[in-house]
Amino acid sequence: MRNSQPSAKVVLGQTGMEVLRIGMGGIPIQRLTPEQSDRVLEKAIEMGITFFDTARIYTDSENKMGRVLPRHRKQVVIATKTFRRDRHSVEKEIETSLTQLRTDFIDLYQCHNIASAAELEEILSSGGALEALVRARESGKIRHIGISGHKPAVVLKAVEAFPFATIQIPFNHLETEALEALIPFARKKKIGIIAMKPIGGGNIRNIALNFRFIFQNGIDVAIPGMDSDAQVDENVSASREIGPLNRQESALLEAEKTRLGNLFCRRCEYCLPCPQGLPVAFLHVLRNYYFLYDLKDWVRERLKTLPKTFKDCTACRTCVAKCPYQIDSPAIFKKTWETLQAEEAP
Repeated sequence: MRNSQPSAKVVLGQTGMEVLRIGMGGIPIQRLTPEQSDRVLEKAIEMGITFFDTARIYTDSENKMGRVLPRHRKQVVIATKTFRRDRHSVEKEIETSLTQLRTDFIDLYQCHNIASAAELEEILSSGGALEALVRARESGKIRHIGISGHKPAVVLKAVEAFPFATIQIPFNHLETEALEALIPFARKKKIGIIAMKPIGGGNIRNIALNFRFIFQNGIDVAIPGMDSDAQVDENVSASREIGPLNRQESALLEAEKTRLGNLFCRRCEYCLPCPQGLPVAFLHVLRNYYFLYDLKDWVRERLKTLPKTFKDCTACRTCVAKCPYQIDSPAIFKKTWETLQAEEAP
């Protein structure tokens, strides 16, 4: 019989921290006013969410979480991340995080987006980021040390080299590379597993089936980004049934995977800011609505409201260099604009 109870809590690896399986990612609240962010965060807590993930690089996300989470400190787990790789810089980042989050300690501090063997070597070396994090853990400023990364092979090397308490990786029914070796290794070592991009940057429509796929494949906590009460309701509600998928449900997810393909934007927004001011991630969303969901009139009207669109891309390729997935947005935007023009022609 399927489990249709509200999303169960889970202990995150060996940290001893018990959290709801659905957490909250801190990227989208950057777009909100402080008052709007307050309401969404309070709504998340009201719905039972206990795990909140942010990062130093997410502009004012830490500060916004710091306006609300301290009022609920005993029931929430606060996680943040640093992009710095050396001890001195990370020491400063930790102090800034403590100040912005308005807390005396941070539950989980992660090395953010370790993307290569060279970066891994840098944080592991003498004077590297991990020296600062270990010292901060010893002094009580942080409780646990984690790592995030978009490349499972690199993250696997990291957890083989250092006893990270958690890993944070992209995982959903479209992105399953971590199943080959990383997730089995993490489960064996009792490392907590956090899924970022759990709904593929908003591309996935079968959210409830997707969450069931995620949790039946070893993920402890999924952290979709949310910037409205409706999204909080949708994600928490969609995760309430966590039983295994049947053959028909699996087929539905496979059909969606075939339709979306591999090179889809996850809306992580690491590509921003665009030198030309293009809303890169949002343009990918509009492109999906146009081609995948046949909302052509709606997309054309929406494009009229934007100061910069597909036609304004200069192919400087700054976004490609910063994208964790090396998505060739300039080429995609060029083709999209050509198609829009061709279909609009009499």
